Amino acid sequence: MRVIVFGASGLVGHGALRACLLDDDVTEVLAVLRRPLPVSHPKLRQVVHEDFTDYSALQDRLTGLDACLFCLGTSSVGMDEAAYTRVTYDFALAAARALQAASPSLVFAYVSGAGTDPTGTSRQMWARVKGRTENELSALPLRTVMVRPGYIHPVGGAVPRSRALRALRPLTSALFPLLRRAFPGQVTTSDALGRAMLAAVRSGGTSGAVLDTPAINRLAA
Repeated sequence: MRVIVFGASGLVGHGALRACLLDDDVTEVLAVLRRPLPVSHPKLRQVVHEDFTDYSALQDRLTGLDACLFCLGTSSVGMDEAAYTRVTYDFALAAARALQAASPSLVFAYVSGAGTDPTGTSRQMWARVKGRTENELSALPLRTVMVRPGYIHPVGGAVPRSRALRALRPLTSALFPLLRRAFPGQVTTSDALGRAMLAAVRSGGTSGAVLDTPAINRLAA
């Protein structure tokens, strides 16, 4: 299986990339990034790319792929709706359309989040934008899986991008066993999320399929 990963430098993408590199069924991983990762592996191919709304220069590299793990995203904190929409909606739709044209049988897994609102009525801007993105992806002639994790605990060398989360890491690491016992339906790890996404795309996916945290943890077990 040949897999393309977007956002491999982030917390979620780290888990996705790690799952792919450890899985014997995955023969090649194409990581599309703005900056190269300090990682070397026989399966890994890194492509440095600047414009995540235009993949025409990469079209030849996008053929013959079996799955996409789209982990590219950002926090909505401090962003207006237009800027957040560009990163969240525009980037994802551009990638999905390019992949649908180049590898039409591919399965596209999109990392959204718990609380995403596909109805567009939420007061939370990020939830509306994520919901619109899910809706538009599901409408494409492409098999899709929407992944909605809650709290993601970093493991396996994953590091949160947020300074605040990095500062809180000693506390969250100490509390994680308690959180997992108290809120099993809302807590997962970066590695479990990566394994679950890979399992979901391997099984084929259907338009609009949704994985919440309990489903993520079941698939990852």
